[in-house]
Amino acid sequence: MTKNVNYIFEKKMKKESLRRKIIKLLKDQGFKINPHVRPKGCSKTMYRRIHQKARFEQISLHKKFLLDNIEKVKNYCRDGSEIIPQRISLELREVKAGSFEEILFKWWNLIWWSIPFQRSYGRQMRFLLWDTAHDAPFGLIYLQSPVLKMSVRDKYLGIPKDELDIWVNKSMHAQRVGALPPYNQLLGGKMVALALSCNEIREFYRKKYENYKTVIKGRKLEPELLFITTTSAFGRSSLYNRLKYNGEIVAHRLGYTQGSGTFHIPEELYEEILEFLKAKGVDVSRGFGHGPSRKLKLISLGLRYLGLSKFEYHGIKREFYLFPLVKNLKEVIQNGEKPVWIDRSFDKLVDYWRERWALPRAERKPEWKSFDKKNFF
Repeated sequence: MTKNVNYIFEKKMKKESLRRKIIKLLKDQGFKINPHVRPKGCSKTMYRRIHQKARFEQISLHKKFLLDNIEKVKNYCRDGSEIIPQRISLELREVKAGSFEEILFKWWNLIWWSIPFQRSYGRQMRFLLWDTAHDAPFGLIYLQSPVLKMSVRDKYLGIPKDELDIWVNKSMHAQRVGALPPYNQLLGGKMVALALSCNEIREFYRKKYENYKTVIKGRKLEPELLFITTTSAFGRSSLYNRLKYNGEIVAHRLGYTQGSGTFHIPEELYEEILEFLKAKGVDVSRGFGHGPSRKLKLISLGLRYLGLSKFEYHGIKREFYLFPLVKNLKEVIQNGEKPVWIDRSFDKLVDYWRERWALPRAERKPEWKSFDKKNFF
């Protein structure tokens, strides 16, 4: 009887200790608890501070890789003064496992962004935009399986509930979209965003997933990439807002996400939550076959057991954008029409970006030339 009481008491103490640890960590990151999690402010500076712990954790985990490859990365980075905007010539390279491009992609993916990278399960595609004229990486695109349910997307497209997995599995979500230095100062991010709508990405997808079956229901689908979604980093997006090509809207703004996620729960704490769930007899299996939102579901369940309901909602709402790759997207989904594909070649998008954004920016704000790779590294 005494052993039983001691065991129950010990479990209760462990639960309370984990609960206090989570609350303290969230407050240290810059959140307030009243009674749910909310940022203390809504400035981009505050949002960056909140992401800082998770970002440093990622960098720490990959410290050896980052240091081992810094010289290689440095060799393919250019000073601003070396870039001649009129000569920028881009190609789209799919990043393959074990390749030279993978090293550059991974290095910049970890270092350059304020928002920490979170690896997902399911479909994944990575691309480097490469400036062949200056032999340097221009920007990154990382596409992954979208979450199954996203109210702002599903309502806009009118997706029938029983067909949700079909249409979500004919789309991808862009977790990384952006230009690298010094191209970012020439509005290179606009070019990377435009590239999401190019024919070439659709063709890469078709070849890679021609025998793909959906994870949840095992459906065999045509390898058609109908649309791509993405979100802003912090609040309203200057990158995607009013993004057009030859007068056509490329990125459709659908509204804001609800502000849920997992970045504010560090990996070490996540493992403790999993141990807590295991002790309760919960299956905490992860990996392929469990869908892209498995981590969020497990964290949400663990927090609920700890009496921290809805603490997976961090309150940082992001603008949600959709890039249609067909002209009749809603009709394809709702009425079964055949897709009428939007025709945008990557090369034509590059020409348009150079004339529309890069050259005017180069003349208007010459400070882009001051980027010094030695100082940066």
